[in-house]
Amino acid sequence: MLRFRIANMNCGGCAKGVSAVIRQADPLAEIDIKLDSREAAVTSAVDTARLEQALRDGGWQVERIPA
Repeated sequence: MLRFRIANMNCGGCAKGVSAVIRQADPLAEIDIKLDSREAAVTSAVDTARLEQALRDGGWQVERIPA
């Protein structure tokens, strides 16, 4: 499981946007969003760097949280 802190994810609409970006990179990804901590936990077969770059390209301020 990958965990990302997304500094500019502030609301439910943002969470939907983050999920949409991740699903574009991996339609089969399992996503758990926690708005209070601004975190997204993702289970995906897609490379971590690719997911992180997709989020950045989508305008999200993302930081990987080490496992």
